[in-house]
Amino acid sequence: MKNTALTQTHIALGAKMVPFAGYNMPVQYAGINVEHETVRKAVGVFDVSHMGEFILKGEGALDLIQKVTSNDASKLYDGKIQYSCLPNEQGGIVDDLLVYRIDEKTYMLVVNASNIQKDWDWISKYNSYGVDMKDISDRTSLLAVQGPNAAQALQSLTDIDLSAMEYYTFQKGKFAGVDNVLISATGYTGAGGFEIYFDNEHADVIWKAIFEAGAPFGIQPIGLGARDTLRLEMGFCLYGNDIDDTTSPLEAGLGWITKFTKDFVNSANLSAQKQDGVKRKLVGFEMLERGIPRHDYEICDPTGNTIGKVTSGTQSPSLQKAIGLGYVATDFAKEDSEIFIKIREQLVKAQVVKFPFYKA
Repeated sequence: MKNTALTQTHIALGAKMVPFAGYNMPVQYAGINVEHETVRKAVGVFDVSHMGEFILKGEGALDLIQKVTSNDASKLYDGKIQYSCLPNEQGGIVDDLLVYRIDEKTYMLVVNASNIQKDWDWISKYNSYGVDMKDISDRTSLLAVQGPNAAQALQSLTDIDLSAMEYYTFQKGKFAGVDNVLISATGYTGAGGFEIYFDNEHADVIWKAIFEAGAPFGIQPIGLGARDTLRLEMGFCLYGNDIDDTTSPLEAGLGWITKFTKDFVNSANLSAQKQDGVKRKLVGFEMLERGIPRHDYEICDPTGNTIGKVTSGTQSPSLQKAIGLGYVATDFAKEDSEIFIKIREQLVKAQVVKFPFYKA
């Protein structure tokens, strides 16, 4: 099992550690609910150094990205980020990812930890453009500083005007005395904040500096447990649960990152699927009766016929009710549709609702 540069720091802080995507990761410190609330109301720090980073460089870098990703990367400019996915040849998704345009010929792709090798192999397979590819995952640390106080907590550490940064943009500069740190106005919580990329050797210095600067703003370390409840309240997909090799981006509600103005892997089939309409859709639902929906629970109609399955579910700490995501037959995907979750052989009533579940 791999460690991040900060694993010993998490252990010293009393974090409960679990194996995740081949890494020894902190799932919680003080407890999921209190950590969740810290991010919604103040500011918290996640070590997400297990994520993968690839640098693509050369004349053909954009052409390769356009071929393997569903979104239109030609719209990017220096310092801009785009959410996208890697479609496979069967109509499913290899992974979802972020594309960072560093300059006209240089891009960084940020991929999910569990898919690093798979994504590398997939992109390499299509690299007939002579693009220089570098996997910098093992030498790169990544901290997500999330919450309404994030900009104030970090501002004393950099000359970059954090509060002026637009969502889904990034800048490189000096941070906590360290040169060449990439600061990105992104996150997976819906609470606002930043993701900070730097070389592993600076991990201890940057971690300490963030906690000293953030102390007056209530900063706390946050584990992967709260990361999951926070992203679920926003209706954000988790690869391996809500999207995978068998789910099409159109079924998953990711039509907005699937642009048919260009040719990409499996674009003709996905275009036909858009034309014909999908047979199932990913929806959000909230429980109307007592019960927590769990991954792979059946979703049924009022007579007990299976119409889909739950992909993610939890008791929402912010809303104090059980919520979930799941694929259902299209007839049941409309807002306010009544559905039933099969929990221990009982049909428990739920209702389809609009994303996000949590509205700040």
